[in-house]
Amino acid sequence: MNISNDMNNTIDSVKWTPTGPQSALEKKLIEEYLLEKGYRLIDLRSLPRAEAVGLMKEACLYASLKLAEVESRAQFREEIRGPSSS
Repeated sequence: MNISNDMNNTIDSVKWTPTGPQSALEKKLIEEYLLEKGYRLIDLRSLPRAEAVGLMKEACLYASLKLAEVESRAQFREEIRGPSSS
């Protein structure tokens, strides 16, 4: 996730670009977090820049932790199955 910003006062100045193979899931998790806080992604544009950036940082952290959890579970399941018999 890349977040860059400039001197403007709103979230319009924040460029959010999900990257990588899990970007669709990452975006859904960010949207989920924001909805739990009572916002949609587009709503951040009307918030003061500091508040919008803070929410995005929280949402990105939430998404990162959830993605790590998903990856960890997948790896654990693979370990339980053991080596595949060919």
